[in-house]
Amino acid sequence: MKKIAALLLALVLTLSVAACGVVEQTQEIMENIAVEDELTVEAVSAYPVTVTDQMGREVTIEGYPETLVSGYYISSSALIALGQEDKLVGIEAKADKRPIYSLAAPELIELPSVGTAKEFDLEGCIALEPDLVILPQKLKDAAATMEELGIDVLLVDPENGELLTEMIELFGVALDCRPAAEDLITAMESIEEATMEALLSSSLPTVYLAGNSSFLSTAPNGMYQSDLIAQAGGVNVAAEIEDAYWVEVSYEQVLEWDPEFIILASDASYTVADVYDDPALAGCTAVENGDVYQMPSDIEAWDSPVPGGVLGAAWIATVLHPELVSAEDFAQLSRDFYETFYGLDYEA
Repeated sequence: MKKIAALLLALVLTLSVAACGVVEQTQEIMENIAVEDELTVEAVSAYPVTVTDQMGREVTIEGYPETLVSGYYISSSALIALGQEDKLVGIEAKADKRPIYSLAAPELIELPSVGTAKEFDLEGCIALEPDLVILPQKLKDAAATMEELGIDVLLVDPENGELLTEMIELFGVALDCRPAAEDLITAMESIEEATMEALLSSSLPTVYLAGNSSFLSTAPNGMYQSDLIAQAGGVNVAAEIEDAYWVEVSYEQVLEWDPEFIILASDASYTVADVYDDPALAGCTAVENGDVYQMPSDIEAWDSPVPGGVLGAAWIATVLHPELVSAEDFAQLSRDFYETFYGLDYEA
């Protein structure tokens, strides 16, 4: 079983600017987990087990799932973190484009593709004869068809931090890996809490987060990316927009917001240089001050709700508040996280 005592100790050391209360709290969590790991060595689930997925569907899993299909990058990344990658027999399309797979579980790249949410290969998935299939909620119709054939399906929708935690808990029960799920959730929550505690006394600069496809696509209040900005000690200028998906705005709106920082999504199809060179953004504070950045993408998209996404807020904090959360601190934290949960040697 994966243990996170070392990771939590590193958290204490790297986010050294955090208040003493958080340090003590993190050390207490570390000690509790160490005890729980000693006591909970064997799996505890009994089958059949009935779970409720993130579409509110009750799914009864008759026996221990030995083979899995994951049709969603978010769930696939979580399965690796939970030590379940060896059970996968099929995976979403474009696995070879995900650095986390080639680094942490290269065997996944060779697995059969079951397509995407837009072009799902239903027949190909059925042919793999998996014990359990995990799909995004958009594929509810495909899930119904497979269940008619006796294939168990879990629909997931981890579109914010709370729902991501819920998904990991769901996997812990369904896949009989509760201790690993609890360890992962504890680490994620500890990183988030320590980052936010370190920034309690800081100012709150304004941030515009630009989307993958277009600079004028931005993350409104209901998106995971907006939560990351708040956790990093910033104010999302688009938080006034109540929506749960990317929204299109105008240059005039961006200039009216006049953000102090501009952050581009990890997989943006344009560059920081493109933003600086855009005459329509002349006079924008972030552009004038040279405060335009792009989220890293060399391992995962930290602006998406994967387990490692909790590092996204810490990275943004190094941009907004480098005097409080240094790049060196972040590098150590991310290195320890990926070594603990993904078994790889990562240098941020």
